[in-house]
Amino acid sequence: DPLPPPLPKKQLQRAESLPEQWPSRHCRGDPTSWAASIPSPHPRHEEGAPSSIPPGDRPSWGLKKPLTKSQSLGEPVAWSSPQKAPSPSAAELTFATADGELGQLLESPSGVCGVVLGCQVATLARLSARIQEELMGAEERQQLLEAELAGKRWAALSILEREPCCQSGDAWYFRVGFAFEQSQLVFAAKVPKPCCTSLGVQSSLGVHCSIQRLIGRFTDRLPWELVLPGSPGEQSQSPSAEEPAHLATRPVLQVFISPEVPYQTLAGFVKGSHSLHRTSPGHYERLACLLLLQVCMGLEHLRVQNVGQGDLCPENLLLVRCPCPLQIQQGKEASLGLSLPRLLISSFFKVKDKRRPCSTSQEQDWTKGLAVPPPPVADELNVGMLIYQILHVDISLEKALGFQSNRLPEIPSLSIYSTGLKRLAMLLLHRDPCKSISIEQARSILQVLLWGPRQELFARSKKTLTLLRSWVEVKRALLLLNFAENSARAGVSPSLEEWLCCQYFKEVTEHTLYQVTQVLYT
Repeated sequence: DPLPPPLPKKQLQRAESLPEQWPSRHCRGDPTSWAASIPSPHPRHEEGAPSSIPPGDRPSWGLKKPLTKSQSLGEPVAWSSPQKAPSPSAAELTFATADGELGQLLESPSGVCGVVLGCQVATLARLSARIQEELMGAEERQQLLEAELAGKRWAALSILEREPCCQSGDAWYFRVGFAFEQSQLVFAAKVPKPCCTSLGVQSSLGVHCSIQRLIGRFTDRLPWELVLPGSPGEQSQSPSAEEPAHLATRPVLQVFISPEVPYQTLAGFVKGSHSLHRTSPGHYERLACLLLLQVCMGLEHLRVQNVGQGDLCPENLLLVRCPCPLQIQQGKEASLGLSLPRLLISSFFKVKDKRRPCSTSQEQDWTKGLAVPPPPVADELNVGMLIYQILHVDISLEKALGFQSNRLPEIPSLSIYSTGLKRLAMLLLHRDPCKSISIEQARSILQVLLWGPRQELFARSKKTLTLLRSWVEVKRALLLLNFAENSARAGVSPSLEEWLCCQYFKEVTEHTLYQVTQVLYT
């Protein structure tokens, strides 16, 4: 049956306040058809601009004024007025967002595609923050622990092991327990070696996943239970009631408490992974890329803080176990020895005039030979040497400093990552500033090596910004689908590698990829 004739223009205010639930009478075509109420897929244009829908034929709900009485009925009619209520951004959208708000976004110039892409970037940022909290702990809890540890000494800690759990180039680390909120927490007590002078700088750094965090400090006499390897008479002496003077022989040292308990240095990991590199080169060299990526991200953070890494060598880079990921994955990685640890930088110095002091006379001679040396040259130099050390290729500082064009040791091609790592090392160690790259560029190259785009993408299609933009958009969508599928499986916990992948895809642009692939694949 045909619809009743239109109501007169002068209507009761109460009737006007009720929400409209049927297609507008101004819709074109058969008024009994549902298709007549569906808005055009074309974006709404401003007044005076060409549009596929004449102004007189647009649905009337977009032109109605919000009425105060409708608010008393609990109906969100006010959202139908774009003049009164601004449209929400894509970052603010959730599955529960009201359809009235969604409708305004879908009519925007960017359309459905722009809304979806914006939601993907915002979701990746939220996922990244949540995974980081799982890896590092909630910031509020860390601050509570820091306040609770203020003024505490050895007496408030329980010593869990006499021997250090890890020994770096500048400190010993002991596992200690601390009672907090009816639970026993395990921390690392960092006892600096006499040569260490960077802890005052370290305590002022911001929070970062690749930077060691300190939440407590005190100065006290070292307990007899603890053994400092390398110190004479450490294991032969012990206190006794007859000779209390022995207590005076224990040194008074400054101690720092860290929530991250290292189990090994990068030097120990590299030393014990020769057979793994030989039997599973692809898995091992991917792990090498992930470790190097954490180093670069930490160095970027330090540069923002105007702080440098004191001695960037494998002996001063700490490895910390992460919360266990999916059990099936964990079993596979454990069988290969490939569980990715967090890498922590733990030695620092304050940069003056944004120049790092040269660590050797050879390095000083090398930097003098440059017309315009980059601000801290040593970071690029040391990361380039780290690549060789992790890949079990011997390289001395003299060889790295004397590198010109073909004097670097050869990196054998064992996996799909070998050629890229060789190229990266050459660019980092190049003496010509016009041909060398920065730590930021090295980080981008490592991300491309890990997650693409790989060279085969350009085998059938010419590399363009449009192609790279499309690649980024598809990969972001697939990454989010992967998270959604994993979240439905029991025992899932996001891994460190997934967090690093999120960091990459929430920030990367087609312009960055164009530049990086030009450097890496040419």
